[in-house]
Amino acid sequence: MEELKVILEKFSNSGWDLIAIPSKAYLDGNGNKEDLIKAVEQADKECGSCGCELDLLYKRCIELKEAL
Repeated sequence: MEELKVILEKFSNSGWDLIAIPSKAYLDGNGNKEDLIKAVEQADKECGSCGCELDLLYKRCIELKEAL
């Protein structure tokens, strides 16, 4: 799914290891779906309402997790 790929690319380039590392690994074909989902859920808990552009992307990625 193209939307999910765009979101994961943004996470990969975020500079925040919590989401960047598992997102990059997943995009490279080396990642684990469960690890990625856990990382995104954790990022949403820690920073999901700070006002940055990623806030809505955490939630959207979680909605799209079945497409992973």
